[in-house]
Amino acid sequence: MNPAAALTTTTLGLRPDVKRREYLETGTALDALTQGFPRGAISEIAGPDSSGRTAVAHTVLAAATAKLEICAYVDTSDSLDPCSAAATGIALERLIWVRCGGNVEHAMKAVDNLLHAGGFGVVVLDLCHVSDRVCRRIPLSYWYRFRLAIENTPSILLLVEREPMAKSCAALMLDMKRNRAIWTGAPGFRLLRGIEVQAARRKPVVAQGEACDLSLAV
Repeated sequence: MNPAAALTTTTLGLRPDVKRREYLETGTALDALTQGFPRGAISEIAGPDSSGRTAVAHTVLAAATAKLEICAYVDTSDSLDPCSAAATGIALERLIWVRCGGNVEHAMKAVDNLLHAGGFGVVVLDLCHVSDRVCRRIPLSYWYRFRLAIENTPSILLLVEREPMAKSCAALMLDMKRNRAIWTGAPGFRLLRGIEVQAARRKPVVAQGEACDLSLAV
């Protein structure tokens, strides 16, 4: 018997079916960088303030709710602006907003309950305004538990944060940074119209000849 074949056969001598991973495409330029957000997996969007993290998360939620999927936003620091979310295309009637009042422990338990309940297209965990000291105290076991909870489901767990938290448990990781502010108007009467940000894919590893970063206006 071929030793390599033996590693992939069951006790009945049959090769198990390998499920092809599905992806949620956003219909934006992000798809050229990510090929879509992997379902049944954890994705991370990390970067400093005003780097476009929340805008990317809103784009993913807008794509999911447009497909009539029910989604959840676990808002650790109560920072979600529903008006801005609706303006990006999120169908608020299909979004559950979980406000945690700055309590990280409550946020982690809420995510755990949502993932194990099932039925959600995207669950976002917003840790953007949580201090690095508090984030480092989150047990690693949470990320392994979350990965196991969704690995055979169509759900996506999307972490929005300053620094990568799930690391080896994540299937996709985007690193965000701000390039420049976009202003209009004459000197003395200038208005901020947006910011230009850069998204770089850190995971999975970029293949030779594949796009590794992308500039976006948000």
